[in-house]
Amino acid sequence: MFRVDRRFLRNFDWVLLSLLVLVCGMAFLNLYSASYPPLGGMPPYQKQGYLLLMGVAGIIFLISFDYKELHFWNYPVYLLVILLLALVIFVGNSAGGAQRWINLGFFQLQPSEPAKLMMVITLASYYSRKEVANGYSIKDLITPIILMAIPFTLILIQPDLGTALMFVIIFISMTVFAKLRWSTYLILGCSGIALAVVGWLYVLKPYQKQRVETLLNPAKDSLGEGYQILQSKIAVGSGGIFGKGYMEGTQGHLHFLPERHTDFAYSVWCEEWGFAGSLFFLGVYFFLLFWGLHVAMSARDRFGLFLAFGVVALIFWQAVINLLMILGFLPVVGIPLPLFSYGGSSLLTTLLGIGILMNVSMRRCQAGSSLEGCDDV
Repeated sequence: MFRVDRRFLRNFDWVLLSLLVLVCGMAFLNLYSASYPPLGGMPPYQKQGYLLLMGVAGIIFLISFDYKELHFWNYPVYLLVILLLALVIFVGNSAGGAQRWINLGFFQLQPSEPAKLMMVITLASYYSRKEVANGYSIKDLITPIILMAIPFTLILIQPDLGTALMFVIIFISMTVFAKLRWSTYLILGCSGIALAVVGWLYVLKPYQKQRVETLLNPAKDSLGEGYQILQSKIAVGSGGIFGKGYMEGTQGHLHFLPERHTDFAYSVWCEEWGFAGSLFFLGVYFFLLFWGLHVAMSARDRFGLFLAFGVVALIFWQAVINLLMILGFLPVVGIPLPLFSYGGSSLLTTLLGIGILMNVSMRRCQAGSSLEGCDDV
């Protein structure tokens, strides 16, 4: 199971690794600035460094065996993650009115983060096993809907609406990619609208509704719910063309910007590096995602295709939501910028996702394969 073919090492994806190192390097520089000076205890950048090493070990582990083994491990891992999500409800640590973490001593595990990657693997396994020529009907989607609804509900109870909605987004992205019948689109669309109305009227808590209302007019409550959005927009805009300089950002270092090393980490980057530095980072970041799509399209089988596409979709949508959030186009929902925001669970989950991409890329070449760039034995 863990024997590594030399051919796979010769076909290692150095482009993906280079992009990952570049993004993580910029993230570490930004985290050092955003969390300086440390307020006591182990500095966030040091903790993130240790977790980065753990993530690298996870990548090495993942690429050491064929990704098709995940077919077998899919449902055991699914059950383990569901148990962790249920455990959080009873013994999880609370912060900010939410109960989302399990204390492991060396860091706080947020099970909802690896649950996202588990959802990608689960849906990839289902859609690769059950291929439908004319598109999936609503009957075909009953199983994946149930598999998505269980973690969605457990995370919603914590409460963590932003992360729960990510499961819906992952499901929609991978399901549409799998191809649906037109009747299925119609049924799902109408059901989605109905559930959104019911959710607004009966499920969302008052503070969650307030976040949406604040988005429409943040100046109305500039010292309350609108404070984060306003300060973030000030930080982004004050960077100008070339920024104020590394560790010279006033919004971050004078503590005007809340959560500057987590949800609003990119606001710090924009203030210090300006429009030019922001474009450079986004260029590298989204080229990494584009390369992930290239890996998906060159996968050797349907399972690899869905695995790689699901990982890219997971990172892409989190990044888009976070970027729109700090610019004031979406409510503050606590979605991190993968690989860039501080957070151990998010970092480890994203690195494991990158490990899956590397696995699919390395094993795209089989004996006798005619794929361009393959180095056959």
